Amino acid sequence: MFFDNVVFAGVLTVSLMVLFFAGLGVFIWKDSHKRKS
Repeated sequence: MFFDNVVFAGVLTVSLMVLFFAGLGVFIWKDSHKRKS
């Protein structure tokens, strides 16, 4: 049970980080795209 909780927490943390960086990257890309045009 403890191992399952650790794995779940790890996967949740990694997925949240990936989502955060992906959103940040898209936001920066859109912002720079707007400034160019």
